[in-house]
Amino acid sequence: MKLSTAILAGGKSRRMNGENKSFLTYQQQTFIESILSQLSTFDETLISVQSRREYEELSYPLVEDDIQDIGPLGGLYSCLKHCRNEYLFVCATDMPLLKKELIEYMLEFTHPEYDCFVIQSADKIHPLCGIYKKSVISTIGKMIEAKDYRLMNLLEQVNTKYIPLTYSCFDESIVANINTKVELAALRKPAVFCVSGVKNSGKTTLITKLIKVLKEEGYRIGVIKHDGHEFEIDVPGTDTYKHRQAGSDTTIIYSETKFAVMKNWQKVQIEELLEYVKDIDVVIIEGMKYSTYPKIEVVRKEQSQAPVCDERYLLAIATNCHIQHDRINVVDLNDIPSIVAIIKNEVIGQKSS
Repeated sequence: MKLSTAILAGGKSRRMNGENKSFLTYQQQTFIESILSQLSTFDETLISVQSRREYEELSYPLVEDDIQDIGPLGGLYSCLKHCRNEYLFVCATDMPLLKKELIEYMLEFTHPEYDCFVIQSADKIHPLCGIYKKSVISTIGKMIEAKDYRLMNLLEQVNTKYIPLTYSCFDESIVANINTKVELAALRKPAVFCVSGVKNSGKTTLITKLIKVLKEEGYRIGVIKHDGHEFEIDVPGTDTYKHRQAGSDTTIIYSETKFAVMKNWQKVQIEELLEYVKDIDVVIIEGMKYSTYPKIEVVRKEQSQAPVCDERYLLAIATNCHIQHDRINVVDLNDIPSIVAIIKNEVIGQKSS
């Protein structure tokens, strides 16, 4: 079966303080980029939008609501009218954990006697994770005339097949909607950001100050140090050094209260290291100035007044010299409270008091 797909991206994001949920980030992708990657194998993908301007760079067909300000029912109505296939899968833009395998699983339940095929998790029904036939267009039209805009009412008026996740291999998180800053923080945990800059710019000094303040506020902190060169952590002559020199691929040393692991790897990815700090609230990466992680860049007048990091991923420039920027926060290098406030607001997802 050829399947059309659509992302409903026209919400007002009131519970996210008006911030466009499509462009919130998770694992170095925006929500909408993550969903689009999962929909790419299907025949057609549409994006339902209120304003075309924000989405034109995505290079996908954009569908504006034929009838404005009636919620997701309006987006579904317009996309069903514009899609080229009989069946249309619809999801919300705030579902970054969605996987194509779930959609393929849903397709196994399609049958001519039903008009809608909707996911059900525990006691919750997810109308914005469903497959709809073009046959429901007329019913939606009548609902709009009656000023009835509830998607749940549509499901009750047509033949709907509810697909339970209970007996599938999918966890309920696959259909999670991220609606609030608290939910965003939980999704991103651990919160990750970089302190970057050129060599000897003072990254370590700033990190130690941030650790102290964040620890005082109750956060569990982890630090990952990126070194552009090969390094040796074992001191020659120690037992662990001898073990590794003899050919051990993994060496662990531990005491009553701590342990350390040294593991040889072909190419270390930062995401693999984050698996070791899942119990941490905030991870600070020292370095990684060319990564797509959010970052604070340290710029000192003793070196260069020009930031080197990609502006798209900069939260702030921490500096002891006079720098002006029309888009990026510029803070004094010693103004730790302001830097912590930016981290809490933009990375941890908690408004700083």
